[in-house]
This record gives sequence, structure tokens and C-alpha cells, in this order.
Amino acid sequence: MNIPSLQDKVSPEEWNLRVDLAAAYRLVALYGWSDLVFTHISARIPGPEHHFLINPYGLMFDEITASSLVKVDQQCNKLNESPFPVNPAGFTIHSCIHQIRDDAACVLHTHSRAGVAVSAQKCGVLPISQQSTFVIPQLAYHDYEGVALRDDERPRLQTDLGTRNFLMLRNHGLLTIGSSIAEAFLSMYTFESACRIQIDAQAGGELIYVNPKIMENMPMVLKVVTAGQGAQLAWPALLRKLDRTDPSYKN
Repeated sequence: MNIPSLQDKVSPEEWNLRVDLAAAYRLVALYGWSDLVFTHISARIPGPEHHFLINPYGLMFDEITASSLVKVDQQCNKLNESPFPVNPAGFTIHSCIHQIRDDAACVLHTHSRAGVAVSAQKCGVLPISQQSTFVIPQLAYHDYEGVALRDDERPRLQTDLGTRNFLMLRNHGLLTIGSSIAEAFLSMYTFESACRIQIDAQAGGELIYVNPKIMENMPMVLKVVTAGQGAQLAWPALLRKLDRTDPSYKN
């Protein structure tokens, strides 16, 4: 698909965000978390306006490029020329989070098979894996209210999320928030892994639960295991992985 480059039409800061966000879409497709064209990742553009980038509705995630991403304001007005619409449910979810969370540089939402399966379980995420121990201390839940199209759901979603960075949308899917695109992606990798492990473990017999004390002070533990780099430890390697196969996300 021939989409004109925006590299010379936006600030270097915005262009770098576009490249990283396009990479996140490609990685979501690569790891099998996409749902055709029906989920979404957004990245906030720094500034008081709460503008953010989101996917062009109708493109598969492995088609998305830096220039095809759509910039919108809090009223869903497109701020760059694009032939593509914006997913209305995606806008509702992402705009209400960006509105109240200045720390939400990126919001990533999926409908993966394992994520939806666990979201339909009354128990939610169980403390049965190392991966779950990183998720549970920062996990919130939001009950299903149908496809997210109504403005009156926004305050309830905001309240349920609070200051947490992992959100399980009951009967719907998973959502992560990051201070960077890399952080939101790595958090979703952990969240998705915890859900896949749970579904597999539940089919195999009696479960062993992690001692709750192990989940104390997990931010410090994460800092140690990532050599103080957080998500930036793995992100460059993930970009290299994309570059070896298809670097067109940078266009």
C-alpha cells in the first residue's frame, strides 16, 4: 500500500514515536495477538493537548507503517490527512485513559485467545507462575458493558483502572499501560504469557499457588532482573528482529 511518508512533515520526536508504534503493531501481529483489524495500540504525543496516534482502521497490523498511523485529538478529529477512519471503540477506550493518565505514553489492547479466556474466568489471573507475579500487583478489572461505544462507560473504566498499569476487561481482553511504547509492549508480553500458562496449567491437574510474600516489592525485582533498563533491555532486540524480516514499518 503506497502511503506518502510523513517524516518531513512532523517533528523528529513525533516521527520516532510513529516508528516505535508501528513496530509495536508489527510485533503484536508477529506474536499472534492481533484480532484481524479489531484491536488497537495508541501512543500519546507529548504536550497538553492529549493528542495521540492510533491505527488506521482497516489495515492489518502487519501492514501498519509509521506514516499510516492516524493522529487524533480528544474529540476524535483527525489531525493529519488519512483515507482511513479510526476504530470508534478503540477511540473510546484509549481517549478516556489518555485523558486522565499523563503517565500513559502508550496504551495497548488485545483480544488474544488466552487473554479473553482468562477474562471470562471469575478467578481472574491466578498467582501460579513467575509471569503472574509481575502482573497481579498492578492488575485492575473492568466488567463488560458491551462494545465500548458509549461515553457513559468512560468514567467507570477510568475509576476501575485507577493508577494500575494492567487492566483485564472482563469477557473482552487485556490492556496494558506504559511510560513508553516499549514498556507497554513488554508488559503485554508478560500479561499474555501469564494467561497462556494459566489456561495450560488448569488443564493439567491441581495448581500450586505462589506465596503472596514473593509479590512484594515487584518493581524493585523487575529493575534488578532487567539490569536497571526496564523494557529498554529487550526493545532494541525486538526492533532488530523486525529489521531482519521486514523493516517497512519505518516507512
